[in-house]
Amino acid sequence: MKARIRYVAYLSDDPARIADFYLRHLDFEEVARSAEGDVTLTDGFFNLSFLKRRDGLMEPHTEVGLHHIGVDVDDIAEVEDRYREFNPNWPIVAEPGGPHFGERRIYDPEGNPVSLSQTGFGMREGSNRTPRLRHVAFNALWPEGILNMYAQVLGFRELPTSHERRKQGRGNRFGGDGSCNLAIHPFYNAIEGHEPRYGVNHVGFLVNDVKAKVETFSREVGVAKRPEWRPYAEFRLQDIEGNRLDLSQTKGWEVDIDKWETAA
Repeated sequence: MKARIRYVAYLSDDPARIADFYLRHLDFEEVARSAEGDVTLTDGFFNLSFLKRRDGLMEPHTEVGLHHIGVDVDDIAEVEDRYREFNPNWPIVAEPGGPHFGERRIYDPEGNPVSLSQTGFGMREGSNRTPRLRHVAFNALWPEGILNMYAQVLGFRELPTSHERRKQGRGNRFGGDGSCNLAIHPFYNAIEGHEPRYGVNHVGFLVNDVKAKVETFSREVGVAKRPEWRPYAEFRLQDIEGNRLDLSQTKGWEVDIDKWETAA
């Protein structure tokens, strides 16, 4: 079964402004704009949608910022069947599709939305250009439960880094879909470098020249080096609306069992 993260949704009060930030700094391409003000960009594989915050979205959580992710699947009906077995009392919600949304929505055990698409969220196949998105991180109350959902419903694989954390008695869990790393960290966490934003905490991008990117980002926002002991990414920054993102060139991310993605 094919199941790959290919969509990240943000809520914003000014989607055009934040989309411009990503267009300028990470060489994304604009895909579409809606009459409501939504803006969708792509790195050639991922759909990055900045949705205008409004009542019409009918979102349970309406804070500005990173909101939810989406997974491209072969057969939505098959995923729905597994989801009902895993979480029989949780809803399945229709989404409008098109460039800004998926076709269905399910929820993880902590109520975080997961959009589903059979059409790759409108993006083409096979692009491996840089910059490219390769990492999504959550903060969760029950990382094990969220990883179980992605594994049992969507077929993600638990990664060696996750097994190492188990041996150390730590709650961090890591899954992979073959092209993107899914990190699920305990929300209550005193470890150096942890930042307690619940739900989708940050995303990560591979870049060809991380020093050059840090220099250009630093003219507009603050950039901090990540602790050396962390397995992924070299730098962390916040965009103009406070959303966290990581930059990596050489460390990269573990995206499957025995598979790492770097910009080298």
